[in-house]
Order: sequence, then C-alpha cells, then structure tokens
Amino acid sequence: MKRVALVAGLAMLPMGWLLAALPLGMIGHMAGHMIAVAVAAPLLAFGLTGTVADPARRWPHRVTPMAMMLVELVVVWLWHLPALRTATQSFPVLVVEQFCFLSAGLLLWSSVCHAPQRVAGIGALLLTSMHMTLLGVLIGLAPRPLYPMVHHSHAGLDPLVDQQLGGVIMLMLGAASYFFGGLALLASLLRQRSMA
Repeated sequence: MKRVALVAGLAMLPMGWLLAALPLGMIGHMAGHMIAVAVAAPLLAFGLTGTVADPARRWPHRVTPMAMMLVELVVVWLWHLPALRTATQSFPVLVVEQFCFLSAGLLLWSSVCHAPQRVAGIGALLLTSMHMTLLGVLIGLAPRPLYPMVHHSHAGLDPLVDQQLGGVIMLMLGAASYFFGGLALLASLLRQRSMA
C-alpha cells in the first residue's frame, strides 16, 4: 500500500507543476498548488512513513505536527501575497514556489503520519483546513482581482471570475484534504483505543 501511495504521489507531481506553469490563469495555478500540497504531499508522506527518507523519523523533535502546521501556514499565505504572486511570472521563481508548497506539505503530512503524534496530528490538520478555508474564501470572495497582472487565463475568463474559481479550487481540494485527513486520523485513533 505504501509503495502504491509513493508511486501515485510521484506521478501527481508533474501534473501539478504543469498546471501551475501553463497559462491557465488562477484556476490552473491554484490547481497546481493544491496538487502539490494537498494531494501529492500526503501520498508521498504516507509512502515514506517509517523509511529513512521520512522527515518525521529523521528529525522527530523538529518535524512535529503543530510546528509544521505553522510552517505550511506561512508558506501558503506568503506565496499568495500579490508581490510574490507577481514574481511567479518568472519560471525559476515558479519552481521555487512549487517546491516550497511540496516541501511544506510533505513535512506536515509526514509529521501527522508519525504514529506517536496522532492527537497533535489531528489538531494540525484541522487547523490547516481552517486556514486553507479562510484563504480560499478571501480569494474567492474578493470584490476585485487581487492579482490583476498575474496568470491571465487564455480561456477568456474575466480576471475576477478566474480568481473566484481559483478560490473555489482551494476550498475544494485544500480544505477538504486536511479536513478528511484529520477525520481519518481521528478514526484510526478511536479504533486503536477501542482495541486497547
């Protein structure tokens, strides 16, 4: 099962990076972010759990759920500042951005997959779901384009509509991934306690 998750996570990476790089507007760019941080990262983290490449196993006192939740919060919110979003017009900056999203996601998901930290992991995933929801709502409900000069869609969408749909993608993929991840951890913790 872990090998399947690892292969699936690796297979998702090029798709996410391609969506972020193509001129698909905020829709594509946001889909690329969410694939990196909320789809590929949990698959990779699960696939690496318990191996020498598992960050939580290598650095158990640093890669903790709440610390990594804060790292991901900072990474996600910083890269959505208009100045940094504009900088991603440069391909090297886009690569750095996507690497930051993947790294932050991998560290968070690795920390919550680490067995001794299930309760903290549940809290970290639910808090991440909340901040992803808030950012998605802010982007989706903004009364004007927040990134007017960035990632114009070639699909003919109005920049505000494109941005609103990008916010919806963040809500659907991002917030849902962390929320359901937290519920899955809670279910496994309850099963574990009922068997004890």
